[in-house]
Amino acid sequence: MLNEQQISSAVEKFTALLREQSARSDEISAQGGFTDYAGLEKLVIGVCGGDGIGPTITAVSAKVLESMLAPEIAAGKVEIRNIDGLTIENRIACMKPIPDDVMAQLKACHVILKGPTTTPQAGDGRPNLESANVAMRKALDLFANVRPVKIPEEGIDWTFFRENTEGAYAVGSKGLNADDDLAVDFVVTTTEGTRRIARLAYDYARRNGKSRVSIISKANVIKTTDGKFLRLCREIGEDYPEITTDEWYIDILTAKLVDPARRKDFQVVVLPNLYGDIVTDEAAQLQGGVGTAGSANIGKKYAMFEAIHGSAPRMVEEGRAQYADPCSMLRATAMLLDHVGFTDRAKKLDAALDACTAPGARMKITGRPDGCTCAEFADYVIETLGE
Repeated sequence: MLNEQQISSAVEKFTALLREQSARSDEISAQGGFTDYAGLEKLVIGVCGGDGIGPTITAVSAKVLESMLAPEIAAGKVEIRNIDGLTIENRIACMKPIPDDVMAQLKACHVILKGPTTTPQAGDGRPNLESANVAMRKALDLFANVRPVKIPEEGIDWTFFRENTEGAYAVGSKGLNADDDLAVDFVVTTTEGTRRIARLAYDYARRNGKSRVSIISKANVIKTTDGKFLRLCREIGEDYPEITTDEWYIDILTAKLVDPARRKDFQVVVLPNLYGDIVTDEAAQLQGGVGTAGSANIGKKYAMFEAIHGSAPRMVEEGRAQYADPCSMLRATAMLLDHVGFTDRAKKLDAALDACTAPGARMKITGRPDGCTCAEFADYVIETLGE
């Protein structure tokens, strides 16, 4: 049984958390519109390698990006900046998920191409640092994680809109151990945070001729936060009468995505943070693995593009980093190009990747010495782009 001092300590921590999240909600409400990339005198793209295999796959993605934007770079319309310092070692040394100097460099860019980063977990002997991804999403207010998955031969064309700054991840490092027997974590859902991710999903559906948006929750059990998410998404959906809205619980959605009879029905999917993280990995696996899918993190002022897989420290430990698959980062590079207005070049990169990964392609990434290296594959993509 908790004693009075333990209860008071828990209440004090929860009170501080409520004030922090209430202030964040007010900041969301006060935001302006999205960055107009076409109106910029110069577009600044930051390239941040991360750690593990991150620097390897990010370097070759930057090479492809530089090749495709060579005219704009030469004309001073685009600048690509390398940003170091987001390694796990540097983050631990600073005891911050993102060191201050790295954060300042990130904020000086308009869009960021970011490699995967290692997150300490309980029991691994490292400090309890917040995920660099989560910290970046919060600091830059990258509220929408957009992940497309396409398998044309199976009729699959999904786009997932994962809320990126709330849910279980918003305060995932701020739970409390009330005593040795009781640990408590928190989930956050705000009105404006939910409305903006729903609006982005429905706007995307309308612009791209999609006829269905699926809202995902577990509102039958998580009644307060998931219930709020479901209710607000429904309300936004009413502004798009030409689009059919349906609702699915997260557990049954995971089953239907692997059901050949039903999965073709899904088009645009909007869902809370934790569910989105899990489901998009499942969806990417159907496409060919997490190494095949890119990810966009969209905010009003900033945007960040990354692979959806982790930093694969085992590959580094085994001396195989040079054989890492760069396709997820290259897909993210295509998403970056599309986001800042180079849509034709984004489509060209996607088509080149399709060709370079098709059955019978001249090169193959295996993650081991029996396949090509990451750098060799990037050169293959650049060569294909020039054909």
